[in-house]
Amino acid sequence: MKILKFGGTSVGSADSIKAVLRIVKKSYDSGEQPLVVLSAMSGVTNLLCKMAVDASEGKSFHEDLALIETKHFEVIKKLITVKYQNPVFTKLKLFFNEIEELLQGIYALRELSEQSKDLIVSYGERCSTFMVSKISEQDLAASLFVDASHYIKTDSHFGHAHVNDQLTEQLVKSLYLTNSDKLMFVTGFIASNENGRMTTLGRGGSDYTAAIFGSILNATAIEIWTDVNGMLTADPRIVKKAFSLPVLSYTEAMELSYFGAKVIYPPTMIPAFLKKIPIVIRNTFEPDFAGTFIQFESGKTTLPIKGISSIEEISVINLTGSGMIGKSGFSGRLFTLLAREQINVVLITQSSSEHSITFAVNPEDALRAKSLIENEFELEIQVNKLIQPEIENNLSVLAIVGENMKKTPGMSGRLFSSLGRNGINVRAIAQGSSEYNISVIISKSDLSKALNAVHDAFFAELKKTLYVFNLGTGNIGSTLFKQLESQYDFLLSKNDLEIKVVGISNSKKMLFKLDGVDLANWDTELMEQGEDADLAVFVERMKGFNLPNCVFIDNTASRLPSTYYEGIFQSNISIVTCNKIANSGKYEQYKTLRETAHKHGVDFFYETNVGAGLPIVRVLKDLMLSGDRIVKIEAILSGTISYIFNNFKDDVYFYDVVKQAQDLGYTEPDPRDDLGGVDFMRKMLILARDAGYTIEAEDVNLGAILPEACLKADSVESFYEELKNENSYFEALKEKARLENKVIRYIGKLEDGVVSISVQIVDDKHPFYALSGSDNIISFTTERYKERPLVVKGPGAGAEVTAAGVFADLVNVGA
Repeated sequence: MKILKFGGTSVGSADSIKAVLRIVKKSYDSGEQPLVVLSAMSGVTNLLCKMAVDASEGKSFHEDLALIETKHFEVIKKLITVKYQNPVFTKLKLFFNEIEELLQGIYALRELSEQSKDLIVSYGERCSTFMVSKISEQDLAASLFVDASHYIKTDSHFGHAHVNDQLTEQLVKSLYLTNSDKLMFVTGFIASNENGRMTTLGRGGSDYTAAIFGSILNATAIEIWTDVNGMLTADPRIVKKAFSLPVLSYTEAMELSYFGAKVIYPPTMIPAFLKKIPIVIRNTFEPDFAGTFIQFESGKTTLPIKGISSIEEISVINLTGSGMIGKSGFSGRLFTLLAREQINVVLITQSSSEHSITFAVNPEDALRAKSLIENEFELEIQVNKLIQPEIENNLSVLAIVGENMKKTPGMSGRLFSSLGRNGINVRAIAQGSSEYNISVIISKSDLSKALNAVHDAFFAELKKTLYVFNLGTGNIGSTLFKQLESQYDFLLSKNDLEIKVVGISNSKKMLFKLDGVDLANWDTELMEQGEDADLAVFVERMKGFNLPNCVFIDNTASRLPSTYYEGIFQSNISIVTCNKIANSGKYEQYKTLRETAHKHGVDFFYETNVGAGLPIVRVLKDLMLSGDRIVKIEAILSGTISYIFNNFKDDVYFYDVVKQAQDLGYTEPDPRDDLGGVDFMRKMLILARDAGYTIEAEDVNLGAILPEACLKADSVESFYEELKNENSYFEALKEKARLENKVIRYIGKLEDGVVSISVQIVDDKHPFYALSGSDNIISFTTERYKERPLVVKGPGAGAEVTAAGVFADLVNVGA
């Protein structure tokens, strides 16, 4: 035989009830012996509770009662043939009249006892179960309505009664022997005491009813039908990547349920656990899905954990003082007090010094618990052996659960690393000796971020998601979007990485879409859906979203974004930038940014600051990390200057080469911005700092390419005129190089902490002699690369290679 239990959403409407009866009929027709346990229609129990409270406060309850009546009657009209409707209407009307009489009594007395409340809420299950049994009777004549309060016997602890196992077993067995040929529809949640007074089994009581019947009747399985596909790795409303777990042990399911997974209530599993009866969580609305099988054994799995559970709202009470040290029985006295007053303690942690105890309770119990402790330990507090207990609110619990945890080293490290990297502060930690569960208390505002970050960290077969906020949509930004779009599938399949651009801003518009901007159509979305750009608002909004694995990309050349970098790091957001200004400003700023990024465990990548897509910064860092010592760095780091000197030969005038470079788009609108060497200087400054030198921009010896008259010209046209006038200067330089069989190069050099940049002529033994086109080149002479320097060479400018460098930095975030 099999127990089929259906929750409130499964019997919440005519359509869902039809789905329930299809499942029941399929089981019955297949030769199984199903016993069906039903909850109240969704929302009805809450309405019954509300009406009871309203009546006790002298408020009207008739509108809500009419709503419940209409809810049931509409189902009857839709699902029961007209000629069979009257007996069902009559029975339900009797139920509703009884509810009204009870509420009138409460209204008159202005008093609501737990006993009265149990009686009122019992009508939810009685109405739904009777109605569904009568709907089923049209196809399956053997259908029988069973009021479980006649068969499940409890004590008189109203609201959360305890079952009399022996008497209940006798009555349930007798019921089944008498009606084994019937398809029984049993009310969940409700029971009665020895005097026949209605009691309830507490939260999750309908599941408990199913487990009681299943245990007594030795069912082959207990199926809990709900509105989700079994138990998931996390709350799917918060973690979109959460997926169904095929198998759980009873222990794992209890741990997950205790810490917030609402699919099943922990006490439900105890009767099944004792008889080793499997519990299967199924979806009424996707009946073909296998769901989650809860059994005695966990089953083989490669997953390090089974799930991540959470309690959204919790309060923590801290108790500290020297009066606890070495005081045997103190903890027993404390928690006996709380247990006696029915205050449930969710989590406990105590320092090894015995100087403090921290425990978590439901927020509604916090003030009462504090008051009880103050009264119980009044003398200790008066003599300062204990400090007044403190309450912390707006906290949440996050727990990772799984039997595999005790066999897998590094579980705690992985948990705290994922939390720390995302700036989530852990207020308290608890781990049982069984190692099935590690629980942490965090700020409620961080719960969503924490769940997603931890889920990504533990389920490696899932794709890690980076949430990107991109500033700047010029050549580099727009090219980056194209590259991200074209490589999206590759990153998913080969790197297990999903990159979502969720924020875009330029100087005019900004756009936020947390489900990701369509990169094939980003410009249209930005124009049509974007709001007026405001960098301060853009940054604050990014921080406010509090997303895990968040990256800010600065694809501008503006000075303003760099003023926000430190605050972005402090919000545990990584930065990728091609903007040189932050790293080439004052050394104090350079140092502060690195220290802040390191302190908050985030990345600061700027490979494109020096050589566009060339791996120059990374090579230097790797050399330093490996313990090598930099002897000398020589570099040509301007594609524009490189192009000009590579083409300044034969009969070509310097004037003509510069004009050609400008026409090809290699130079800025004013070529002096390139030929002045300031951009080159910034790159060398960054390299020197990364090599470990404390150096400012004014310390760089910047040699001039252009004569003074060219630099001081009052317009671009005047500049070209002066360039013609200085033709003899450049021709002399070219002739000198030709006569010595050398070439002209503009070379930066770092040696002994001194940075210089100057025009040089070099022979064919120099590694820069054969440079062509607009390439960049850098030579590292180190202790290990002394005889033959390490040389990196390639394109050092252009939107494609620069965007590719930004792309590579982005992929490496968090790697």
